[in-house]
Amino acid sequence: MSTEPLTAERILEATEEVLRRHGPAKATVVDVARQLGVSHGSVYRHFRTKSALREAVTKRWLDRTTRELSSLVADEPKEAEATLRAWLAVLFEAKRRKAGDDPQLFATYEVLLAENSAVVEEHITELVGQLEQIVHRGVERGQFTGFASDGQLARAVFDATNRFHDPAYAPQWLRPEIEADFTALVDLVLHGLRAREA
Repeated sequence: MSTEPLTAERILEATEEVLRRHGPAKATVVDVARQLGVSHGSVYRHFRTKSALREAVTKRWLDRTTRELSSLVADEPKEAEATLRAWLAVLFEAKRRKAGDDPQLFATYEVLLAENSAVVEEHITELVGQLEQIVHRGVERGQFTGFASDGQLARAVFDATNRFHDPAYAPQWLRPEIEADFTALVDLVLHGLRAREA
């Protein structure tokens, strides 16, 4: 038995390890408890159901990307165009890194994402919210055109770049021309947003 205090964070770390080893279909709360050296009842005291545990581990995984991007949004002095280009590049690289560095866990998370649509929707809402802040700043400074609401523009940018952040497209991220494709699309999006001289 472990003498270290059992925390939600330790349980989530162990759950990731168990998911990596067994996959989502075979991983159980008992496996997580065994990994931690505790009873499965101890795990249930932190997460009332297996579903709640899987939802929490999915949220934790998605939140890593959201946190990584939030520092870019907070970088006030940058021009909106440079911020947007950097934000899209960091999002693409974060998703690609997750798919490439740990393919077993990435495949597991694809299953968990399908199960936890509310967690995914919350993640997408946060990402679009970050984009909205960037777009708003660009419109406010006269760098972007405001031909639609900030929210509509942010959602349009998110949807237009879907191929570079939606896990369904992960197999394409290995293609040699993917960087050129990404740059071309970002250039097009920024061209469309750029404010024109009157």
